[in-house]
Amino acid sequence: MAPMVEDHHHRSTTKTTHKPFKSKHATKGLIKEISKGKVEDGKKGTRKTPHQQLMSKIDRRHQARQKQQLKYQEHVKSTSIFSGQNGAPRNVAIIPLTQDGNATKAIKLLNDSLDLPDETPPEGFVTIRVDRFKQNIRYMPVQRDLIPILDACRLADFVIFILSPIQEVDEYGELLLRAIENQGLPNSVTTVQYLDQIEPAKRRPHIITSLKSYITHFLPSQEKVHSLDSPQDCANVIRSLCTTVPKGINWREDRSWMLVEDIKWPGVADVPPEALNEVIVTGVVRGKGLKANNIVHVGDWGDFHIEKITTAPSSNGKKRKAGEMAVDTPNEETVLEKPNEHQHDLSDLAPDDLVMDDVNDIPTLEAPAEKRGVLLDDHHYFSDDDTDLPQPPTRLPKGTSAYQAAWFLDDVSESESSLDEIADDDGDLSMSGQPPPRDGLEDLDQRVINEDTEAGPSEYPQSEMFLDPSPNEEADQIAEYRSKRKAEAEDDLEFPDEIELHPNVLARERLARYRGLKSLRTSNWETHEDKAHEPEEWNRLLQVANHNSAKKHAIQEALVGGVRPGTRVNVYLRNVPAHLKSSHTSSSPLGLFSLLTHEHKRTVMNFTITLNSDYPNPIKSKEELILQCGPRRMVINPLFSQTGNTPNNVHKVNRYLHPGQTTMATCMAPLTWGSVPVLFFKRSTPTPSPDSPATTSSTPSLELIATGTSQPPDQTRVIAKRVILTGHPYKIHKKLVTIRYMFFNPEDVNWFKALQLWTKRGRSGYIKESLGTHGYFKATFDGRINPQDAVGVSLYKRVFPPNARAWRVDEDGRT
Repeated sequence: MAPMVEDHHHRSTTKTTHKPFKSKHATKGLIKEISKGKVEDGKKGTRKTPHQQLMSKIDRRHQARQKQQLKYQEHVKSTSIFSGQNGAPRNVAIIPLTQDGNATKAIKLLNDSLDLPDETPPEGFVTIRVDRFKQNIRYMPVQRDLIPILDACRLADFVIFILSPIQEVDEYGELLLRAIENQGLPNSVTTVQYLDQIEPAKRRPHIITSLKSYITHFLPSQEKVHSLDSPQDCANVIRSLCTTVPKGINWREDRSWMLVEDIKWPGVADVPPEALNEVIVTGVVRGKGLKANNIVHVGDWGDFHIEKITTAPSSNGKKRKAGEMAVDTPNEETVLEKPNEHQHDLSDLAPDDLVMDDVNDIPTLEAPAEKRGVLLDDHHYFSDDDTDLPQPPTRLPKGTSAYQAAWFLDDVSESESSLDEIADDDGDLSMSGQPPPRDGLEDLDQRVINEDTEAGPSEYPQSEMFLDPSPNEEADQIAEYRSKRKAEAEDDLEFPDEIELHPNVLARERLARYRGLKSLRTSNWETHEDKAHEPEEWNRLLQVANHNSAKKHAIQEALVGGVRPGTRVNVYLRNVPAHLKSSHTSSSPLGLFSLLTHEHKRTVMNFTITLNSDYPNPIKSKEELILQCGPRRMVINPLFSQTGNTPNNVHKVNRYLHPGQTTMATCMAPLTWGSVPVLFFKRSTPTPSPDSPATTSSTPSLELIATGTSQPPDQTRVIAKRVILTGHPYKIHKKLVTIRYMFFNPEDVNWFKALQLWTKRGRSGYIKESLGTHGYFKATFDGRINPQDAVGVSLYKRVFPPNARAWRVDEDGRT
């Protein structure tokens, strides 16, 4: 009988999930399912903080009302400086990204959309009063020049980018976009010019979509591309400029700053260019309150003291009613603030008398003969060990000096006190006696010495007698070996810090400042021996013990006192060089920034630097770069080192920075509190463009190559330069290896004997003994090594960062 076939039952595929219960009607099972896996601390049903306490309905309403009021107060506070007839104008920078962009024509189109008066000057700023929104707008049109554009954008509340439907954004336009974005971008608006020239008209929406896709690649927050040829879009742009709250730039809003509207040079006509004079700059205070005790940084001019701060008449004239009599307003200036005895000093280094106590602590360089071994961590090995020296005899002839006593090997009785009895007929010392211990033969008798190595007893039976090669033969072998190593290094950069010593150079003298480290990450770095090599101003630099606390204190000081933001003032500056008058033009924006406490003092500044991936060449350490950090520009030769935190605060030098890599750049520069965006430029020769006017160029004089961020200053951060000495395995017997080409004399072998050897395949070992007189030596390893392996030893020395120079302006331009 055949077995019965049971019917296979399939699960219904038309199951529907019912609408879940609301939370207030949740069942016990649902609540238990939701809270599965959660562990409650403390007693059940208790709240940790007052915000977690159960509030009644009226309390929740009060809390929501308080949040609404606080938000409204913050909004009023952020926009109060712009309100009123004499309110601060909203600074708007207009940046053309293409060569056919016209900033002056864009301003005219924006004004015509609201029937505003056209008062556009040929160059300089344009201030417009928009009565519909009761706001003042100051346009800053700039040409396609990198430095003026960066100056305008860091002083602007809004940035308007101008695109073109005819020309694409060239390489220089993308450079401007990347530089503005990395510097810190305020609110931005994107517009397109000459869109009405596109025919047929149905192509225009596709061009707008393409331009939006392009600009969102750099600025994802852009929602629309406005057409300057449309009056409606222009009106919407002005409405956005007048009603949007500027978000500002973080590093800028922590300080007091102002856009310089006017500059007066009283009494500069008949003075030499190197003379120092008083200068009056006029502008509206923004950011925090402006204090007369603080030092101010003006553009690329430098740091200056404030003589006094006075009121300035408003640039917006008040409209009079019809038939109203004109009343003369007094032009007397009211002194708002003057410096007192607590005014900051312009000295960037500590006085000499404060560091004179540390001069006696600087050690003098010891002679090489006083040490017999390399410094490993914090100890000179073999320097306090006298086991390799012969023991002086206990009985010596009368009148024997210490030098003569070193030549006596055994005790000498009174009857053998004559030196003539020790010498042979030719006057040379006899070598038939027991050899001194330093020859390494003190435990062998004379018979064993005279026998060959193969027949004599040895710890290693397969070892052979070692013979030094001839000088010519050895030179040819070294050249052949190093030529192969160079070819390998081109294919595989496994030894970036490898150096090659000349056979006639003593390694212990060439590498006298270098030391060994058992671990670059954890070994303690002895700084006592580095004091003799410190820069002259190293001990006079500003030392910040607790960076977070000091930064918080400096920022909190800026919150109290000073001239209120939104006030139009005249700032009197002291000791300004007269030659700076010719370097400033009305078309270039000029900013004044008040420095926080200690920001004019020099210290060891660290910056993270990331080389642009599209930059073709690597950057060498200590290569000249132009640095822009906040309001400053400096010429630096940064020292590159590894990033990260280590227990001993020791970081290895990077000789090169390759495209796409990130490293730490260190130099001695003025302090900057906080994390401020940093731009790195490199000089390039400008070439004129045939399709552009003479004021623009297709290749900029400065090329943006890298970006980064300022890090906390740290003078205790040790930057260690590593060198690697490599050798070649000459003979291998299990774990015992004879190595050559690392050193070229036995003295160097004994000097670096304490250092650990390593191979690129992961073996480690130590030097056992020296062989011959050409620097060959035996070494033992933790395992058998490959004959094609390379043996290396790492040495380190501390290097100090170079000093930064200010990026100044002279009569011929920037230097």
